[in-house]
Amino acid sequence: MKLSQANLSRLPQDMTGPAYDRAALTPGIVHIGLGNFHRAHQAWYLHRLMQQGAARDWAIIGAGVRPYDATLRAKLMAQDCLTTLIELDPSGKSAEVVGAMTDYVAVEEGHGPLIARMADPAIRIVSLTVTEGGYYLTGDKGFDADHPDMVHDATHPDRPRTAFGAMIAALALRRESGAGPFTCQSCDNLQGNGAVLRQTLVSLARMSDPGLADWIGDTCSFPNAMVDCIVPATGPRELALVREFGIEDAAPVTHENFRQWVMEDDFCAGRPDWDRAGATFTDRVHDYETMKIRILNGGHQVISDVGEVMGVETIAECMAHPAVHALFRKVETEEIVPHVAPVPGCTAAEYLDLIARRFANPEIADTTRRVAFDGSSRHPGFILPSVRDGLAAGTPVAGLALVSAAWARYCLGRREDGSDVASNDPHWEMLNRVAAEAKDRPAAWLEMRQCYGDLADQPRFSESFAKWLRMIYAEGMEATITAYLKG
Repeated sequence: MKLSQANLSRLPQDMTGPAYDRAALTPGIVHIGLGNFHRAHQAWYLHRLMQQGAARDWAIIGAGVRPYDATLRAKLMAQDCLTTLIELDPSGKSAEVVGAMTDYVAVEEGHGPLIARMADPAIRIVSLTVTEGGYYLTGDKGFDADHPDMVHDATHPDRPRTAFGAMIAALALRRESGAGPFTCQSCDNLQGNGAVLRQTLVSLARMSDPGLADWIGDTCSFPNAMVDCIVPATGPRELALVREFGIEDAAPVTHENFRQWVMEDDFCAGRPDWDRAGATFTDRVHDYETMKIRILNGGHQVISDVGEVMGVETIAECMAHPAVHALFRKVETEEIVPHVAPVPGCTAAEYLDLIARRFANPEIADTTRRVAFDGSSRHPGFILPSVRDGLAAGTPVAGLALVSAAWARYCLGRREDGSDVASNDPHWEMLNRVAAEAKDRPAAWLEMRQCYGDLADQPRFSESFAKWLRMIYAEGMEATITAYLKG
């Protein structure tokens, strides 16, 4: 059965769909970067509220700012913006159709349709998932005013290239019309993601209109948030799986049986009652996000590059590999968990046990390649803070040095079985070049100060890194892991 609004009444008996009248929904949110994660996470929370008879004036309008977003738009518009979510749990699979999204803005150069939609007074939240590396940050986490995209948007504010330029253009129209500000909500895995979004938006606006920048900073809100749900990419396996449920969906989404959304209650123009669907509003977002970024996202980096080099295809298979699993446990327990504070109802050690179970879920075909993507953003964000804490506290960092060595080996671009690694980072060419140099001179890798800062000058880390990288090349990845495990 083709997924469409007209066919919702014909869903298979074991599937649920929207119980609300989608024709009666009105928009309240524009979401930019509408990939799998958003549809399995933020859209699901809103769908749950709508199923309860609430939030009918908060429907989502999807949006994208890259040419390839037009492909997903075409798929979703052809099925009335409906998505089949398939939950992959070891106890059994289940599926539901969510309908909280009602439209997808046309993707055009200059983003005129997107700007017009965000300028509509009905839109009270503009949210984003544009990846950790998409906020135009310098190596020290400042705003990169010299990036060509930022220079373009500052000099052509009426024809922006980026999501941030489009948001600023829309806010300028809202200030002029009296429509007022909207909440700018980051849903990316960044420490202090709301503060980072504020920095990018206000700094970019200041390059062309200081008065507008002040207005945005004074009137818009930027809630910090932590988001969590493992959502694999959609490929042939997922397309076949949705057909097993009797549905023809061109863009289904699979996900694990776990979600978490923790955010500050800072919304300048109102918000849905997401807490009624299981979200948490708190002033302790930093503690939650530190736990998640260090243990979950950091844990992903501990094993994904290792797995890629060794030819292990999924995270679950990494957890089933005795040496890789043991590496994960030792690094996490000795070098990451000790620096993570508890949150209400959960210690860092308990959270690690939860993450280990989630990673080991054999139904989730989350590839090591997907998790290893954009290491130039993920290692500095997810791994190196634990290194710095360990150096400051005098606790072990040898395992984290091995993780960095595995990343350097991965970026050489060839697995141990001789197969090539296709480009997997926005800065792949540079990483590949430095990795080749580091094969003979390991210090070259740590000299990427945009990633490592002064860690090249910290002997306890740099000497361990050099030892592990040389051993990886001389004896292989698994033998190196074994040497680390033996202490």
